[in-house]
Amino acid sequence: MKIDLSKLVTEKRNPNTVNIDKVSTLEMVTMINNEDKLVALAVEKELETIAKAVDVIAEAFEKGGRLIYSGAGTSGRLGILDASECPPTYGVSAELVQGIIAGGKEAIFKAKEGAEDSKELCVEDLKAIDFSEKDVLVGLAASGRTPYVIGGLEYAKEIGAATVAVTCNPDSELSHIADLSIAPVVGPEVVTGSTRMKAGTAQKLVLNMLSTGAMIKTGKVFGNLMVDVRATNKKLVERAKGIVIEATGASREAAEKVLEETAYNVKLSILMLLAEVSKEEGEKLLKDANGHISKALKAAGK
Repeated sequence: MKIDLSKLVTEKRNPNTVNIDKVSTLEMVTMINNEDKLVALAVEKELETIAKAVDVIAEAFEKGGRLIYSGAGTSGRLGILDASECPPTYGVSAELVQGIIAGGKEAIFKAKEGAEDSKELCVEDLKAIDFSEKDVLVGLAASGRTPYVIGGLEYAKEIGAATVAVTCNPDSELSHIADLSIAPVVGPEVVTGSTRMKAGTAQKLVLNMLSTGAMIKTGKVFGNLMVDVRATNKKLVERAKGIVIEATGASREAAEKVLEETAYNVKLSILMLLAEVSKEEGEKLLKDANGHISKALKAAGK
């Protein structure tokens, strides 16, 4: 089947950079920077849909579901990047947010472009992680036409799971399949068709919002502090102490003492200090509040 890329915005030639190979290095990077400035503005136009997607993902988390990203090439790698950063930042299991990529793990490090042409491969990958109707599938494809991603979204819809498309082309195939379509149109790339550039940046910004927003909605953030951070190395141990001090106004000595008592459970440590309760009382308050410190404090009369 012939593929017509001429209609895709992401494949068009950028009139602002046709002489990028003839200018000075400073002019070259200025051109790139000027195009990058357009990305956040394009994402801004999609905020209403992004917010809806955050609510869908947060609701799935509350009901025991997961967030799964699927993509090929750069898009797939961005999904895996976002997923891999959730456990250390928010203390969640590696299963809660996952990324699958056309071509499997090898494709993370080395391009396997042919793998993206199979719808069936994505279905197999989803079945391998027991994807169910409780989960949310976010299909990532700058073009909006990648067969691997389309196959996954079609399967997700068949079994009744929520679906979201993230593309950089308007009115794409993906947008017609998914329940929600997020499509920041960033325009032609600096180097024609190199969608790892503006399109990749736009997708990264969207994924930041989806995962971060869902974590905030499910109590992983207090104020703007990451209160479920895992203190798995020296830097994160110090970060944990700083978060407790910042959130409570406690001395470093008091913060260290309560963190040692809770085995460096930042959220519990903060609640114990602010609500002036024991470890056992704090654990019960948090459980009853579904992990939200603000709700637990309110229940404790603070």
